[in-house]
Amino acid sequence: MGIKHLAQLIQEHAPDAIKTGEIKNQFGRKVAIDASMSIYSFLIAVRSDGQQLMSESGETTSHLMGLFYRTLRMVDNGIKPLYVFDGAPPKLKSGELAKRFQRKSEAQAAHEEAKETGTAEDVEKFARRGVRVTREHNEECQRLLKFMGIPYIVAPTEAEAQCAVLARAGKVYAAASEDMDTLTFDTPVLLRKLTFSEQRKEPIQEIHLDKVLDGLEMGLEQFIDLCMLLGCDYLDPIKGIGPSTALKLIREHKNLEGVVEHMKTNSKFTVPDDWPFEDARELFLHPDVRSADEPECDFKWEAPDIEGLVKFLVEEKHFNEDRVRSGAAKLQKNLKSAQQSRLEGFFKPVEKTADEKASLKRKAEAKLDEKKKKQKQVAKDKKATKAKPRGA
Repeated sequence: MGIKHLAQLIQEHAPDAIKTGEIKNQFGRKVAIDASMSIYSFLIAVRSDGQQLMSESGETTSHLMGLFYRTLRMVDNGIKPLYVFDGAPPKLKSGELAKRFQRKSEAQAAHEEAKETGTAEDVEKFARRGVRVTREHNEECQRLLKFMGIPYIVAPTEAEAQCAVLARAGKVYAAASEDMDTLTFDTPVLLRKLTFSEQRKEPIQEIHLDKVLDGLEMGLEQFIDLCMLLGCDYLDPIKGIGPSTALKLIREHKNLEGVVEHMKTNSKFTVPDDWPFEDARELFLHPDVRSADEPECDFKWEAPDIEGLVKFLVEEKHFNEDRVRSGAAKLQKNLKSAQQSRLEGFFKPVEKTADEKASLKRKAEAKLDEKKKKQKQVAKDKKATKAKPRGA
C-alpha cells in the first residue's frame, strides 16, 4: 500500500525535494530495486488483449518479459541495477496482508462474473485487482537475473528497508520503488517510475529525503510519525484524518504520543483500541535487514550466460530466440563499457551520527517554533490594526 497521500504532501510542502528527468540522467549509477513491487507492476502492465502473457504451455510470462526488457533498458542507459526481494513479512503486517488477500479473492470472483455478464472494461479492471506475486514468480525472476549476470538478494523482511540500508551505506545511489514508505525507511534518495516502459513516456522521479524533511520542517522520527498517521501497511488508518489534518496534528503535538493523547479528549477522531504505533515506529526505525558490510551485500555484475538465457527463455518459455540473443549481446557489450562511472561514485556518502541527527531535529523544531511565533505576531498585529478606530 505504501503511505497514503505522502507524494501529494511533498509536492505541496517540499517541491524542491522532487527532481524529474530522463532515464539517461541516471547514467553510471548503481540502484537497488524493490523486486516484488516491480514484478507486481509487470504482471499488471505487460499484457496482450487484456490478458497476462502466456507461454505455449499456458504459464504466465508477463513477469519475465517485463524483467528482461526493462532491465535491458536500464543497462542500455548505463545503470547498474541490483534487485532486492521481500523476505518474510513482519508480524505487524499480517493484518494488511490478510486484507489484501481478501480484496484479491473478491476481485477474482468479480472477474469471473464480469466475464459472463460485464463489459470488457469490467473484466480488465477486476483481472488487475486479482494479480498476486507468487513464490514461483519470484523464483523464476531470480533464475532469469542469474542468467543475465544481474545481482540480487533476498531481504530478511521488507525489500524497501534493505534498499534503504544499501543506499545509506553508499553501496548504491538510490532505492527504486513505487512505494513511498521507502522514504520512511530512511533512504537518502528514492527513484520512482524507473521500471516503467519506454512507451509510457513517464519521466523518472528522484526524491531527496533531506529536502523533504527541510520542506516539512521536521526530523526523521517526526516524519515517520506523520507517515504512520497518513496510513501505512502496519496500522489501520484513523477515520477522518486526511493529509492536511495529519500534518497539522503532528506539527502541533510533536509526535504520535501527543496526537493520541489529544484525540482521547477530542470526540471528532477515534483511535482504534489496538493501534500499536510504537511497534510500527520501531519497524521503520530498526527494521530487520542485512548490514551493508555483510558478504551477501558484496555485489558483482557479471557477463550473461547467453546459452543459459536461450535455454530458459526460448526453450522453456518460448520467447523469440533472435530477440533474446540480441538482448544478451547488449548486456555483454554494456558490461564492458560500464567501467566508466560518475564522479560521485568515488565518494561514498557518510551516514550522519546520532548527535548530528539530534542536532538536525533540534534545528527543524526551532525553525518550526520560530515560524509559529511569526504567525502569531502577524495575527496579533492584524487584530490590533482592526481594533484601532478609523482615522486614529
